[in-house]
Amino acid sequence: MSENVFKINNLNLYYGQFQALKNISLQLKKNKVTALIGPSGCGKSTFLRSLNRMNDLIDDCHIDGDILYHQNNIYQRGYDVITLRTKVGMVFQKPNPFPMSIYDNVVYGPRCQGIKNKKKLDDLVEESLKKAALWEEVKDRLKDSALDLSGGQQQRLCIARAIAMEPEVILMDEPTSALDPIATLKIEDLINELKENYAIVIVTHSMQQAARISDETAFFLMGEIIEYGSTDTIFSNPKEKQTEDYITGRFG
Repeated sequence: MSENVFKINNLNLYYGQFQALKNISLQLKKNKVTALIGPSGCGKSTFLRSLNRMNDLIDDCHIDGDILYHQNNIYQRGYDVITLRTKVGMVFQKPNPFPMSIYDNVVYGPRCQGIKNKKKLDDLVEESLKKAALWEEVKDRLKDSALDLSGGQQQRLCIARAIAMEPEVILMDEPTSALDPIATLKIEDLINELKENYAIVIVTHSMQQAARISDETAFFLMGEIIEYGSTDTIFSNPKEKQTEDYITGRFG
């Protein structure tokens, strides 16, 4: 049994008067990939961003309910959000490398945390890029601009940048939607390797991708979770008709 990293109980999230998430309860496990599926605007990305409090940046956003990270409610007063975002990394839909060298992209976070030792930074760059399956492609051009990389390489660099912070959880918001099929396959293979060390939560529009790479799937609709369970069960024998209709392409 994998241990729970996050336990979410009766989460409700509002933007002003609009309720974007309704009574969300689920558990996210270590060494598992959890896919969040559902039509556009159903709350998947809002839920993902609530896990590292990215929604704090949006005016008039408030929540009730509990998001427990290792038994501690991340929304309680005084909770250390900076540490949370170190431990819960984020990879966005569009690759967003900083306009600096490949090397400086990877060490940006650790340097901000005060790591100055060059040997330590060098080792961290090599280790993070290897884990992101990018080292062999860029090891001779670490001083080149990250913006010269292909889209797929940029996304793997963003994953390396997250890994360099030594997180426990990696959140991915449609990480392959801007990539071609070959780059997508590389990211999917990478996710499969990364789950040995991290809990991964991925928002995806692709049913095929969710079926290929995830261990567990949550189907969102209109801000609610309609069904949550093992990916095999959700895709082969869903309990809810709405889930079946979505997976078979009848709507969404």
